[in-house]
Formats: sequence, C-alpha cells, structure tokens
Amino acid sequence: MRHRGSYLGFVWAVLTPLFTAALYVVVFGYIFGGRFHVLPNETGKDYAIGVFLGLLLFHLVAETMAVAPTIVLSQPNLVKKVVFPVEILSLAQLGAFWFHAMISLALVAISAATIGHGLSLTGLAWLPLILLPLVLLTVGLGWLLAAAGVYFRDITQIVPLLSQILLWSSAVFFTPERIAEKSAFGWSILKWNPLLHTIDLARDALLFDQPVNGLHLAYTWGFGAAMFALGYAVFRASKRTFAEAL
Repeated sequence: MRHRGSYLGFVWAVLTPLFTAALYVVVFGYIFGGRFHVLPNETGKDYAIGVFLGLLLFHLVAETMAVAPTIVLSQPNLVKKVVFPVEILSLAQLGAFWFHAMISLALVAISAATIGHGLSLTGLAWLPLILLPLVLLTVGLGWLLAAAGVYFRDITQIVPLLSQILLWSSAVFFTPERIAEKSAFGWSILKWNPLLHTIDLARDALLFDQPVNGLHLAYTWGFGAAMFALGYAVFRASKRTFAEAL
C-alpha cells in the first residue's frame, strides 16, 4: 500500500534506506567526524553505520508510538459493524514497520561487511535474540497506545515530544558508557531505558564484535515480555467498549 502507484514501487523500500545510509556516512562520518571510540581503528564509516543501526531501531518504536493511538479510531466500521479481531489492526501496521526494518537491517549488514569494520558472524547469530524483545515491546506498546488513543485523544499531541525524548535518551549517537562518564545521575535514570540497551547490544554484537552483556539482554527480555502482557491485557479489557467510545 505504501508504494502502490509509484513508478519504482517496491524498489523504494530499498532505495530509501540506502540513500539514508549514504547520507549518514557523509554527514556523521566525514563532516562531523563522529566516533563511538569502541574500536581502536574506528573510522567515520563505522560510526555512520552504527548511527544508522541505532536510528533504525529507534524509528521502530517511534513509528509505533505515532501510529498506534489512531489505529482503532481510523477503522470505525471494523469496530462497530463487523465481528473482527481488532488486535490484528495494530499487528498489521507493526508488521509493515518490521518488514521495512528488516530491509534496512540487511543494508546495515552489507555496509558493515563491505565498507565498515567487518560483519561479525557471531554477532549475526546473536541478533535474533537481541531483536525479539523489541518485537514484544513494540507489539505490547502498540496495543496499549491503541486502546488508550480511543479514550484519550490528546495522546497524539504528546507522542512527538515523547519521541524526541526517547531519541536522545537511547544512546543513538553515542555509547552508554559516555553517558555514565558525563553524568552519574543521568545514567541512573537512563539505564532503565530498554531501547538504549537494545541499540547498544545490537551495535556491539553486529558491528563491533564485542561480548553480549547477558544482564542487559535479560533486562530487555523481561521488559519486552512485561510490555507485551500489559498491552494485551489492557487492549483486551478495553475493546468491549470501543464501539461506544467511537
């Protein structure tokens, strides 16, 4: 649906992240000269690929937050007139987000193997275990916000601000260690952000060939499972009154 009617069609699903990755290499890698300071011989390309990976995972959560509050509101006929499992509305939208994210993730892997420090095959094997908690988190968050959006319409106005806060609190452009070095108080708060750990784990495993922090991985699994259960429980309890609220 996103690409229907365009001349290149599905090709845009590859071209868009490819152009974005090239832009990050030029801007972050060369113009700003950014570095994560994880590898001894880290280059601007390594930094740009790391930023691209971080933003890719951030956008999965940000897009979920942006779309979920209106997903039920935008389909009143399905809610009011048809016996339909409305849970699927959120899952279908998230499926589209994750499908495009997998294409971008493949470009990250290709970039790391060709122009970056190299692709860690061990890290590639760890990647499903690192990303599955984020799947649980986005699904649960989508259900929770979809249910809340039916009754609290102001959520759509709050989400952009929350997305900006999430972006700068998730260590997309720097490492968590840098946060801890600069502000112990800030780290005492931000260390509870599961997206921060997911991004850091994915970069360490896939791009930097660093050992996976088992404690941080376990935390992301626990948080993702809890959000999945909470979102499903709230959505299931609320959907009985969706028709009246609409």
